[in-house]
Amino acid sequence: MATNSSAKKPFNLAIVGGGISGLTLAITLLQNDVDLTIYEAAPHFGEIGAGVALGPNAGRAMEMMSPKIYDAFMKCKTGNQWDSKHNSWFTIRVGDARRADKNGFVRAGKKVGDELFDVQLTGGGGRGGVYRAQFLDELVKHVPEGVAKFDKRLVDLKDAEDGSGDMVLHFADGSTAQHNAVIGCDGIKSKARTWLLGNENPAAHAFFSGKYAYRGLIPMEEAVEILGEEVAKNSQLFLGYHGHLLTFPIQQGKTMNVVAFNSRKSWEDEKWVVTTSKEEMRADFAEWGGHVEKIVGAMQKPDIWALFMHPPCDTYTKGRVCLLGDAAHATTPHQGAGAGMCIEDSFIMANLIKEAKSVEDVQKAFRAFNQVRHARTQKLVTTSQQAGQLYDFELYGDDLDKIEENFRDRMGWIWNIDLEEQLREAKKIFHSETAKI
Repeated sequence: MATNSSAKKPFNLAIVGGGISGLTLAITLLQNDVDLTIYEAAPHFGEIGAGVALGPNAGRAMEMMSPKIYDAFMKCKTGNQWDSKHNSWFTIRVGDARRADKNGFVRAGKKVGDELFDVQLTGGGGRGGVYRAQFLDELVKHVPEGVAKFDKRLVDLKDAEDGSGDMVLHFADGSTAQHNAVIGCDGIKSKARTWLLGNENPAAHAFFSGKYAYRGLIPMEEAVEILGEEVAKNSQLFLGYHGHLLTFPIQQGKTMNVVAFNSRKSWEDEKWVVTTSKEEMRADFAEWGGHVEKIVGAMQKPDIWALFMHPPCDTYTKGRVCLLGDAAHATTPHQGAGAGMCIEDSFIMANLIKEAKSVEDVQKAFRAFNQVRHARTQKLVTTSQQAGQLYDFELYGDDLDKIEENFRDRMGWIWNIDLEEQLREAKKIFHSETAKI
């Protein structure tokens, strides 16, 4: 909630990046009289439209951060359309016909495409899929005119030469900006990360995860026609050899979002998103079963998204700079938790900076943030990559009993976090004199 005093804090911040992390952080900080500027590389707010899953942990974080953020989420979110599937994260099915025996069965009484089990959501709180572009549009409404500067692609950070201890941001257009402190929300290709960790440090640069994805949208009416209502209107995950496919409803159930994953050893193209042909996509799933073939067949104008991730790093902060969200811990999407972790970050960071009364306090906030967020978010990067291997029959092979057992325990630590307790811990570190990197 906003403070009673309208006095600005005695420091100013640069937030680099206007995606979900940057906007949720900025909206919360602005409620608490923090002077800030958002620097966005694009000519305007907006992002390639794709479906993003947000779990109960993200819902709780948004609710505690700001009614504006939570309302924006609630306007956009779409969950499973059937009441009986309300608490299902995904319904798990085998999508790959090569897993079936000679009679077409993958398990006793279960054929390719049949429901094997549901992974149940836990942890309470709002959750659901959002169309990223729509969610950003709603968030932007709460950023006052003049707070954001566009066409500002960060290329470097330097210490100010005036003895102030400030940071000077250097942008691709040749301009500069000086701020007391910088929060890098500039995503997986973060220049703030490169500066903080050092360009020669392998941890400063993302690497190819071995997976890529075709992404697409299918109008819900068409999806129901080809798959039936239950499959189309509720989230599904189809397992297979070195690939998997998932679907979930977005845009208030008007659209079915599709992500079809596959594997390759390396990624040579300098672009991470490339256009491909429908024939190439179909060839990748030619040996799969009817459900998956129908879904792939209905996807128009497919793009391939190479899935990169960050190597582990030792710290998210140095001096007056701190990394947040994907700039700190870019992960593969296999646990549907990357965006939620970014929102958790914003919740903790905003509430720590709310406590700050000086620039030195901001640095203490950065160190406290680093201490409480580092282990959890790094764990997500590791376990998400393992989840992709699980779904692609690479962790336990195609042993469905072991896969189910792993699924049952896989997500609880993400969804069930006590964020208020983590914030208390962070504030305790902040208020002590022992906050260290």
